Amino acid sequence: MNILKLAGDAGMLVVLDGRIGCTEYRSVHGTLDAFQCFVRALESALANADESDGPECRRELCAESSSS
Repeated sequence: MNILKLAGDAGMLVVLDGRIGCTEYRSVHGTLDAFQCFVRALESALANADESDGPECRRELCAESSSS
C-alpha cells in the first residue's frame, strides 16, 4: 500500500521537501474534504487487506511514511 499515492488520488498535494541521503522528507497539503477522502481510502485499503497481511501492511505504512 502506497499512502502517498492514496493521498494524491484523494486530491491532496504531496511535495518532496528535501532529501538527505536515502531519506526523503515530504509534506502533504489539501482541503479537509480531500483529507476525509484520504481517510476513507485508507480505511478501505486496511479493511480489504487479509487478516494475515494486517501487521505486514501496517509495517509498510510506517516504512513508506519515513523513507518514501
